[in-house]
Amino acid sequence: MPTLDLFQQCEIRVGTVRSARRHPSARKPACQLAIDFGDLGIRHSSAQVLERYGPEALVGRQVIALVNIPPRQIGDFTSEVLVLGAMVTEKDVVLLVPEQPVPNGVRIA
Repeated sequence: MPTLDLFQQCEIRVGTVRSARRHPSARKPACQLAIDFGDLGIRHSSAQVLERYGPEALVGRQVIALVNIPPRQIGDFTSEVLVLGAMVTEKDVVLLVPEQPVPNGVRIA
């Protein structure tokens, strides 16, 4: 059974998408994101969110991501963080976002 200690090991932070473009070498439709996490710097993610969000709609948007996971190679792109969302269906993801703007890098607890 999961514990509070296990959850606290997850480093979940808020960041702002600085750039987004379609991921041409991904097997499933995805966006390559560059996300600003403040003091943590810019991290990259491949996110399968194109069912609801085009690349242009993602730039400037704050997102919530798991930042302390090992990098994962997706095609020719290295994904460093996992952007979190509610899985409506396997292809339809609704991004988790802060209700109000917060500084980049703020930790979710």
